Amino acid sequence: MKYIIAAIKPFKLEEVREALTSIGVRGMMVTEIKGFGAQSGHTEIYRGAEYAVNFVPKLKLEIAVSDAMAEQVVDTLQKTARTDKIGDGKIFVLDLAAATRVRTGETGDDAL
Repeated sequence: MKYIIAAIKPFKLEEVREALTSIGVRGMMVTEIKGFGAQSGHTEIYRGAEYAVNFVPKLKLEIAVSDAMAEQVVDTLQKTARTDKIGDGKIFVLDLAAATRVRTGETGDDAL
């Protein structure tokens, strides 16, 4: 099993959710986050005053999938979250040692 963590631009969430659902992803967790990468934030003007925005709003998606689906999920995330502009985000793939469905006690791929 794989645990996929992706940081994406907030306005891409619905498009990404629809694309992942269409390839068979059955669930994900979404968290509002702030961070910076290569762009190191930006400046904005509010009521005539310029100020620095050091942390940019993003969404963190957490998705647990079988080994067989991992590559397809990463490809789908990359294609649908991409805007070709700086700050599109990152995708991380980790090995997932175990998963258990609380309601039924199913484990492994069956719990996903």
